[in-house]
Amino acid sequence: MRIQTIRVEEAVGKVLSHDITKVVKGESKGASFKKGHIIKVEDIPELLKLGKENIYILDLEQTDVHEDVAGVRLGTAIAGEGTTWTGPKESRVNLYAGYEGLLKVNIPALEAINDLPDVILSTLPNNTVVKKGDLLAGTKVIPLVVPEQTVLSAENICRQAGWVVKVLPFQSQKVGVVITGSEVYKNRIRDGFGPVIKEKAEAYGSSLLGVDFAPDDMEVIAAKINKMAEHGADIIIVTGGMSVDPDDVTPKAIRLTGAKVEKYGAPALPGAMFMLAYLGDIPVMGVPACGMFFKITIVDLLLPRLLAGERVFRRDIVALAHGGLCKACPECRYPNCTFGKGSN
Repeated sequence: MRIQTIRVEEAVGKVLSHDITKVVKGESKGASFKKGHIIKVEDIPELLKLGKENIYILDLEQTDVHEDVAGVRLGTAIAGEGTTWTGPKESRVNLYAGYEGLLKVNIPALEAINDLPDVILSTLPNNTVVKKGDLLAGTKVIPLVVPEQTVLSAENICRQAGWVVKVLPFQSQKVGVVITGSEVYKNRIRDGFGPVIKEKAEAYGSSLLGVDFAPDDMEVIAAKINKMAEHGADIIIVTGGMSVDPDDVTPKAIRLTGAKVEKYGAPALPGAMFMLAYLGDIPVMGVPACGMFFKITIVDLLLPRLLAGERVFRRDIVALAHGGLCKACPECRYPNCTFGKGSN
């Protein structure tokens, strides 16, 4: 790349190395042509009106890539399933959600791209629930011109990673609910769990297969979980009886079904007594009483991932420790807060 002075008529296809200001007395003053602009034939009359018979331009070598071209190539390489991109605007390309779903960010690939010289990619946190049209990421190069090899390196990272930014659509799943507790089963108190679970499931386009009730009896609870699975539940949520009191037998009941427990006890507050198990391929969530009393709990961190078709593992729950503390703000601002963000 070289900077040289050239007659404006000979500058078509060249890149401006500085802003060219237009002043309208009493009205405005600003850049009519910005640094980095690629000069077109139709620009010449306006440049002459601005008194620019000669201008400073960037003379690109074959191995140079203009910032706008680099931005487009980066956006194309980074945008994955369920995303769209627009730009460049001031060399920046933005990525947007093509539909409602769960944002997934390949963090090792993200960090590798940002480790390259003069390239940046900034995203929303991994596992963010997004709506169609939401801004997901922005990418650009820092200087006006970068070497071809820099862009190639970023493209190679994307290619080798398979994906960098994508959106998983929520699947319409049937959620079976088993509500435990003799006090509810015997109609001594009114159930408060069912409406909460129904609202959370429907918010992501799923529905309740059914709601069943069980006393504090391990074998009865296990039988009702298996019945939900036999009737076609895609996800089973078992509420109540998750603490360590002698009559809280829900964790034992989940194990009795033959389900493989990923984790009992989660480093998230509210949600410490949570359990996740798999009955074959069916996730079984053991939800403690906090799921009824608090607006946002560990359920809100993991249920969207399950409804997007992800399998959640023990390590995913362990990772919730970083950022898993709800600040219990007087006015809840979730998801625009720290809860659940650190683990991403």
